[in-house]
Amino acid sequence: MTSLTRLGVILTDRGSKYAVSGATVSTRAEVDAVLQDLKSDKAYAKATHNTWAAVLPTGALKADDGESGAGIVILRMLERAELQNHVVVVTRWYGGKKLGGDRFRRVQDATRAYLDHIGAGP
Repeated sequence: MTSLTRLGVILTDRGSKYAVSGATVSTRAEVDAVLQDLKSDKAYAKATHNTWAAVLPTGALKADDGESGAGIVILRMLERAELQNHVVVVTRWYGGKKLGGDRFRRVQDATRAYLDHIGAGP
């Protein structure tokens, strides 16, 4: 497992803040270690949602962490970018206003920022 890359808060929408992080992983245990590392930071531990996805040799994994449907958004972007052996975590701190469908656009924006940062994607 490589070290965790945190881009920090990269966008806000109606009070909600979004951050994106990721790391190279090849097993579920490594995914769990990345999540534990991320949540060792109190700000991330207290976040409303830490949604994530990964494409591993054993198959695709995702978790919404209460943000229903967000994990599949990240997973589809990883698959389109053909990025394997990598976990991407989109963190949201809820700002008090519901975003409706825009929340998926913010998850996409955050994931795209990470993919651009590491030079992956179409």
